[in-house]
This record gives sequence, C-alpha cells and structure tokens, in this order.
Amino acid sequence: MPLQNRVTPTGDIISTPHRGLFTGNRGIIHDPATKTLLRKRWSTPAWLTCVCEFRGRRREVMATQSWTELFFLDEATALAAGHRPCFYCRRDDANRFRAAWEKGNRVHDVRMHDIDTVLHHERLDHGKKRLHALLVPLDQLPDGAMVQQGEESFLVTQGSALLWSPSGYAAGARELEDAQLLTPPSTLRAMSAGYEVALHPSARSVPSPLVGEGQGGG
Repeated sequence: MPLQNRVTPTGDIISTPHRGLFTGNRGIIHDPATKTLLRKRWSTPAWLTCVCEFRGRRREVMATQSWTELFFLDEATALAAGHRPCFYCRRDDANRFRAAWEKGNRVHDVRMHDIDTVLHHERLDHGKKRLHALLVPLDQLPDGAMVQQGEESFLVTQGSALLWSPSGYAAGARELEDAQLLTPPSTLRAMSAGYEVALHPSARSVPSPLVGEGQGGG
C-alpha cells in the first residue's frame, strides 16, 4: 500500500504508486511509528520543493521525527500547490526563483521568509486551497501555470491545456470557460518574469489543442 505522501496541484496529499520528479516538505506532519499523516497538513509556512537525490544521501520515508517527505509529479505541480524551491538542495533554482519573484512582483532585497509569508496567504483560504481569478486570458499564461476547473487540474504550456493526473499529463479540454488560477499569483508573476519551470516529460509528448482565446477572469 503506497504511503500518503503525493501532493496534487490543489495541495491535497494522496496515496498513489506513481513516482514524481521532486520531493519536498511542509515540516513534520506525520507519525513515524505508523508512517501516516497527522491531521494537520503543514507545520511551517516554508513549503519547499527539493531534489530527490542530493549528495548521495538516502532517507527512509516517514521513518523518523524529521521533516515529512512529500512528492510531486513535477515542479509545476509543486508551485501550483504553493511550494517554492529549497534554498539548501536547490540553491541555484532558489536564487533564480527569488530574482524572478522580485522582478515580477516589483520588489527588491526580498528574503525567502518574505516570499513564504506571501505564498502562505496566497495558497490557503481557511485551511483549504485558495483559488484565484485569472490575471490574464488562458492563452497568455506563462508555461508552467496551472488552473482548476471543477474537480480537474490543468497545466498550461505552449498555449495548450493538459489534464493533470498522478501519472502525468494527457490532452486537455479545448475550452476552460470557468477555470480559476491554482498557481499563486506572486509565483505566476515570477514565471512571467522568466522563471523556467521543470515539467514532467509527458507535458512535452502529449498533443493538445490550443486553449480557447480570451478566456480571462475578472
């Protein structure tokens, strides 16, 4: 039985046998004796995205009273859920993210703590995932942005909308008339300012129709 440690674009943590490209954490949210999650889904506002391999170190998942290992299909999924690059194991990516975040949000000399504070407000609404109105039409969203329509999550890349699943992306809907933004707005602005998001290989191998033009939000 797979552990409950895979994060969806809506920030939920599910059980699935499929593996992801990244790991990460939200602090300690598990019981090491049973390797099950506690009722809380975060214990720190610093929600991180980490590499799965770092300096040859190995961890037994959920085995100790340390940070709870979570896993993500790709970086787009992690960013949509409200995570950001780890400054320890992904220092270059974290520096790129911070520089793009500053440029996109028109601020200077930002600490990661400041970014975490903004993201914590943008990703949660009374403990549940906060959805946002689209800032621009769907076909103008940067590659790596994610949106939600109904119960389904979609990746926007190269003008196409791809349906998310734990195993990868599939061809999406032609029009997403009522889609709302999953990716936190400040992170979206970092993407628009040049932060390049690491995508699952399936995102580049699935033919998909262009999303409908002019599908903006208020």
